Amino acid sequence: MAFQGKKLINDPNDVVTEFIEGLVETYPGLQYLDGFPQVKVVLRADVSAATYNKVAIISGGGSGHEPAHAGFVGEGMLTAAICGDVFTSPPVDSILAGIRAVTGPMGCLLIVKNYTGDRLNFGLAAEQAKSEGYNIETVIVGDDCALPPPRGIAGRRGLAGTILVHKVAGAAAAAGLSLSEVAAEAKRASEIVGTMGVALSVCTLPGQVTSDRLGPGKMELGLGIHGEPGAAVADLQPVEVVVSHVLKQILSSETNYVPITRGNRVVLMINGLGATPLMELMIASGKAVPQLQLEHGLAVDRVYTGSFMTSLDMAGFSISIMKADQAILQRLDAPTRAPAWPVGVDGGHPPAKTPVPVPPSRSTKSDESLGRPLQLNQEGQILKVAIEAAANAVINIMDSLNEWDSKAGDGDCGSTMYKGAAVILEDMTNYPLNDAAETVNEIGSSIGKVMGGTSGIIYNIFCKAAYAQLKTSAGAQPDVTATKWAEALQAAIAAVSKYGGASAGYRTLLDAFIPASEVLQERLNAGDDPVTAFLLSSEASLAGAESTKHMQAQAGRSTYVSAEMLASVPDPGAMAAASWYRAAALAVKDKYQPS
Repeated sequence: MAFQGKKLINDPNDVVTEFIEGLVETYPGLQYLDGFPQVKVVLRADVSAATYNKVAIISGGGSGHEPAHAGFVGEGMLTAAICGDVFTSPPVDSILAGIRAVTGPMGCLLIVKNYTGDRLNFGLAAEQAKSEGYNIETVIVGDDCALPPPRGIAGRRGLAGTILVHKVAGAAAAAGLSLSEVAAEAKRASEIVGTMGVALSVCTLPGQVTSDRLGPGKMELGLGIHGEPGAAVADLQPVEVVVSHVLKQILSSETNYVPITRGNRVVLMINGLGATPLMELMIASGKAVPQLQLEHGLAVDRVYTGSFMTSLDMAGFSISIMKADQAILQRLDAPTRAPAWPVGVDGGHPPAKTPVPVPPSRSTKSDESLGRPLQLNQEGQILKVAIEAAANAVINIMDSLNEWDSKAGDGDCGSTMYKGAAVILEDMTNYPLNDAAETVNEIGSSIGKVMGGTSGIIYNIFCKAAYAQLKTSAGAQPDVTATKWAEALQAAIAAVSKYGGASAGYRTLLDAFIPASEVLQERLNAGDDPVTAFLLSSEASLAGAESTKHMQAQAGRSTYVSAEMLASVPDPGAMAAASWYRAAALAVKDKYQPS
């Protein structure tokens, strides 16, 4: 069913002039001729025909392809861009006005995309300008590789490869070459570039009805930049398959559209058609480069990814491949002030992948210190039973945690905690249990691998902060005393509060840890033995977690849940914390204070 296209515009008849007004406000290096609405010409603000001493480069055509062509006006690229109405060739008077505004004694090169209207209007303007005494040359660009020859008198369409021709010609002109030399470089560039487009949707003209020509699940191969039908309509395929098809079409030895063979150097341009996210364009680039290298035997010297010549709001992309040599690369790399030209590169780049850096603390340790000791000392045995008990406690209450979280959050607290507990049990064989600080650090690393969401990062911060405190307090005595454990718990709580923003009474896991920390410090200061202090602090932890039923959430997703709903359940994060802390305390008691 057809429906009116949605556009953020005013009067559909004014879109081009209003675009130009916004463009020159955005880029002070550009200005336009005061001839609206008939004359729509964007030109360099620093160029005047009376004083310009280099070859002027002019291009243009129908609007709707932004940033082409006006976005490529600037020193080192176009001197002026002639803007027609949307998808309509500009009139002769506009082209003439642009020529007169910027052409000095060195002359002017017109770069024209191969469409009948553009050829006729630019051609007539060129002849008129010549009759007025201007030195004019014209280069026609037809880089389309989608449709098989012959194409009759129409020939191949001008597509995004034209932008590369603009850059070559602009750089040649900026270098001070003569008109004939600039035209020769532009013509050569136009003969060694090929383009093919793929679309998922048809564009909608301002004020017009949206077309549903393609339908769901379909894509169009080889369509033009004005939404005109292409070579074929096919089922939507993964982008890797689409890229492979397009590259084979452009590089086909049967059509021989571009003189590119194995062993050549090339430039690649992935061009968005207007409604394609940069993510998808980058995916296409990531697939195109290795295919060009491995399947076609080509060296890819430059990659340009972005939207250069669009088709209003069309979803899809085109691929352009240009044969490269040192002369072409020098022109492409030359500086330009054109606002839409991508940042240039200086040549090849280092390997795309580099190894993941190893933390300094890990790189200085021996393999033995990182693995499970052959013999556990008393500290190692305590850690082993405490960790196993804590992890199993979390696993055992997974369903309860999920149930509580379904009322207070998004229902996955138990599943998330389960992942962390399971990986801890799995990784325990590699924990250096005789070194308490390093073991805590490794637990944090294990959690960071599998636990997603807020819980994962909070527990990772918790472990890293505790580890840092244990390392700081170790000094010359590596054994971790009960007091050092209490200090590590305090440091972990402080870090979680700092980065998470919560504190006591916010209905979070801190409501389990804070009471535990306070009681632990209190009992140790009172002279209780460490196991008793640990047990009493675990009771405080459980009581604190239970008390969250009566708290209004001030952090996390629970803040969006009504107080009435929260009053029926404790905070699942706090209950998880209290459960493993209590289980660890009981396991240590059973091992060292059996009844």
